[in-house]
Amino acid sequence: MRLSRLKDRVYNVFYRGYSMAFTEEFINSLAINQEDIINKISTELNIPAFKVRPTVKLSKEGSTIPFISRYRKEATGNLDEVEVRDIFHKMISLENIETRRIEIIKALFTQGKLTDELYFNIQKSETYMELEDLYAPYKKKRKTRGMIAIERGLEELANLMEKESDVEKFAAGYISAEKEVNSAEEALQGAMDIIAEKIARDVENRKLVKLFIYENGFLVVKGKKEEESSVYKMYYDYKEPLKTVKPHRVLAINRGEKEEELDVAVDYDLDAVNETLLRNIKTANDYHKRAVLDGLKRLLVPAVLREIRTDFSESADKHGISIFAENLRNLLMQPPIKKTRVMGIDPGVRTGTKIVCISETGKFLEYFMIRQDRVAESKKLIAEYAKKHSVELIAVGNGTGSHEVQQVVAEAISDYSLPVQYTIVSEDGASVYSASDVARDEFPDLDLTIRGAISIGRRLQDPLSELVKIDPKSIGVGLYQHDVNQTALSNSLDEVVESVVNNVGVNINTASYSLLRYVSGITTSVAKNIIEYRDDRGIIKTRDELKKVAGIGEKVFEQAAGFIKIPESDNPLDNTWVHPENYEIATEIYNLLKTGKELTSRVILDLERKYDVGESTVRDIVDEIKKPNRDPREDFPPPILQKGVVKFEDLKSGMKVTGKVKNVVDFGAFIDIGIKETALIHVSQMSSKFIKNPQEVLKVGDVKEFSIIEIDNVRKRISLSLKENFIQKKKFNYRDYIV
Repeated sequence: MRLSRLKDRVYNVFYRGYSMAFTEEFINSLAINQEDIINKISTELNIPAFKVRPTVKLSKEGSTIPFISRYRKEATGNLDEVEVRDIFHKMISLENIETRRIEIIKALFTQGKLTDELYFNIQKSETYMELEDLYAPYKKKRKTRGMIAIERGLEELANLMEKESDVEKFAAGYISAEKEVNSAEEALQGAMDIIAEKIARDVENRKLVKLFIYENGFLVVKGKKEEESSVYKMYYDYKEPLKTVKPHRVLAINRGEKEEELDVAVDYDLDAVNETLLRNIKTANDYHKRAVLDGLKRLLVPAVLREIRTDFSESADKHGISIFAENLRNLLMQPPIKKTRVMGIDPGVRTGTKIVCISETGKFLEYFMIRQDRVAESKKLIAEYAKKHSVELIAVGNGTGSHEVQQVVAEAISDYSLPVQYTIVSEDGASVYSASDVARDEFPDLDLTIRGAISIGRRLQDPLSELVKIDPKSIGVGLYQHDVNQTALSNSLDEVVESVVNNVGVNINTASYSLLRYVSGITTSVAKNIIEYRDDRGIIKTRDELKKVAGIGEKVFEQAAGFIKIPESDNPLDNTWVHPENYEIATEIYNLLKTGKELTSRVILDLERKYDVGESTVRDIVDEIKKPNRDPREDFPPPILQKGVVKFEDLKSGMKVTGKVKNVVDFGAFIDIGIKETALIHVSQMSSKFIKNPQEVLKVGDVKEFSIIEIDNVRKRISLSLKENFIQKKKFNYRDYIV
């Protein structure tokens, strides 16, 4: 707001008699002012400029977000990863706007259309859309009524119309057959056209009208079909104030509009908007008033309505993507089941159920198949292979036939006294992986269904390593993921995976290509080179050896080294979070701790001065040496392990069940309670207190005890509660939300 007022003051100063000199030299000198960008970032994100400045500098030098947030804390003033990422995003957004601003100014100058008023309106514009709307009339092959009127020499008359009460007396002087102005009425109409466009182009007018419509307008939705069963039925006669519309409803309505089931409009009071605008414009005569109304109705309001719909869609997209990203993060952070042999089961009805045995390291050992109509034979086979390969856990996919397979597995465990437990694993994305190039490269000789069973088993052993092989949109933790901006979604999800991978770290000698390509500084080509290097020369024995891999120069090594773990190295620091640039100080700290030396403030200060590092770096090194290579995923709950099986028919209202959160959305969360059917907890049942965002209470992977409050035996739906004394006040309708 402060910046906007400053721009207005500058604008007014120029309009008090000073005129810009638009020379070629001036135009060519236009460039992005990096300091202005930094100040805007600081203001909009409420982060001090002295922290923003080094962060921007590091980004320009090629440093990644994970590297900056972990290894450049002193430079950034201890900004965390979220803050660094926000700075990156805001920097790119502002630079794109500034780049477009300069392009438009240069284009208008080349056309000879750049005026003082237009220049300053462009400078005052704060969004991409505002810039494009200002430039739209001047794009090639498009002439507006106002531009035609200017070509006919009516701009002077327009200026008089804004000042003189009796403008009609001047109109006859502008009649010209040569310029195709055949009457005073035509001259006055042309002048009004010029003013209308001027009104519409004014940035402050636009902001005023937009704010009024947003505060007082309504989103109106009508159904286009007469289908009682339509999933959009709740929106067939729908009206809601613009300022209260929720993002998930915008996404649903946008989808219905795209599928031609819904008509969407914005309802507003044109007269009230016009009155509001006229209070800010001193009109000189009736023609001037008519011009204002024309500019408002014909040009300004349609542009504002487009902008409001775009704002709504972008905001809803951003919201939906953020929920998806948070769910994905929590899913990828599920703890691995280390040093455990696993049996992975991909349930199948028609073609049989494929089962694989996997070693502690995820190596495929053997597969077999069972048929659900041969129960005794199936139980015997499961027992035989479990014993043969010393299987400790069984991962059962949750697809079609899962319930029946669980029953067979549970009976096999009981009948043969197997020291084994089983758990249900989401199959989402397994079929996508099984048909992918990654799967074909890993298992070229295996059938798709067998690859799917391997994926199910491996994602229990190490969810992160396996799930990075799958398109995030196929993992099943989103809502409306196919409706949001796909580029923004992909970028956001890639950032999540990058963040998690670098937060966990990777073993350079076991990590797949899919995992390696997300390591800080490592591109897809470098990831492939690492795999080829391992294949040709065997295991990588030191971090320093990484420099021998094609594509890993000094910069790539700097960005990647700290996130790469090498358990086989003779240097124990190669298997820690300590960056190679700090090995000297880390060695000294290790020796001090080994000898029982107390790390007093004075000792730490001496170390900082000796090695030219900051306190944050020293503290991080000390923490890592004391607790080396800690896996942050250990803080998350493990999977729910079972020996018996629960059926839908066993459930009753009031029963307590243990469940694991599968997906969190705006209106609640979907819970896996160990049966085929997924239960739902509505946000209203999460707490006795008001909950704005379900993520405040539940996250993907959380394991909690829930109360069953409602069972729909017809639709096979289960409603849950976390309240101690739950009351079902309103019958919950899934159809209202799942579109």
